[in-house]
Amino acid sequence: MDNLTHSLVGALIGQAGLKKKTGLAMPALIIGANLPDVDAACFFWLEGTEHLAFRRGITHGPIALLLLPLVLTSLLWGWDRWQTSRGKRPAARLPVHFGWLYALGLIAALTHPALDWLNVYGIRLLEPFSSRWYYGDVLFIIDVWLWLLMGAGLWLSLRREKRGGDWQRLARNVLGLAALYIVANFGISQVDRMQNTSFVETISSPPPLAFWQRESIGVGGSGSFFRDGERVGNAPISSCDLAAARAQSSQVDAFLFWSRAPVLDRLDDGRWRLSDARYYPMQQGNFKVILPEGLCSEHPAR
Repeated sequence: MDNLTHSLVGALIGQAGLKKKTGLAMPALIIGANLPDVDAACFFWLEGTEHLAFRRGITHGPIALLLLPLVLTSLLWGWDRWQTSRGKRPAARLPVHFGWLYALGLIAALTHPALDWLNVYGIRLLEPFSSRWYYGDVLFIIDVWLWLLMGAGLWLSLRREKRGGDWQRLARNVLGLAALYIVANFGISQVDRMQNTSFVETISSPPPLAFWQRESIGVGGSGSFFRDGERVGNAPISSCDLAAARAQSSQVDAFLFWSRAPVLDRLDDGRWRLSDARYYPMQQGNFKVILPEGLCSEHPAR
């Protein structure tokens, strides 16, 4: 999911009562909820489609989920000690408890892969032990309805806290409503899959706004894909020697490592393009890759 959603979840967990466990709890929860996305730094050294193969991997796996909160806790602990030594520590801040600070950072960090699993993009939950991708097909990567629900809930909780009301219960109720919304969307995706039994598998892709609808991507025979009943790609995937393409191009190798539904198109200029049925309408950016020349044929191998 997007970082605003992750941040709202961390903040609401704090408003549910956990921010009273230790000083600097809210920074630990909000930053912790975003910690696995430290892998976004890969854009500084990776090019083209290579980031697709790197992101949502090692920093989202079990080892990183244990170590990253420890790094965050150490930094926050050091910040509190530094402020104390300089006489700049806020008087209203609760005492900082290292154990609780780590526990909160860990809880927040664990919500991150749980949310990332919900969309069709995928996540490698067990990296580095396994490079298998996992997909929930439950929510679009940016869900404005969750934004509205959790954003309004957070604002009301903070407002109620300021006025001396029961702000913790309100935050818990909002988290409960968000969980029910996610469960309902999971059910919608399951129904969509059951209605598309003619395919080997159905990728149930939620659209950006109409959460009650699904764009069904059917997996047919011989690597063919159908989006809402229409075939995606104008050439069979067997038209190209993809093994040779992966060996020649790190961009193709990275794309195919990430791709869940690779489709092939012969372009008007004679080039061959790989894209993914999940993001087929998005023909801009890095959701596509051009294959090296000389590896494709008009007459695919049988």
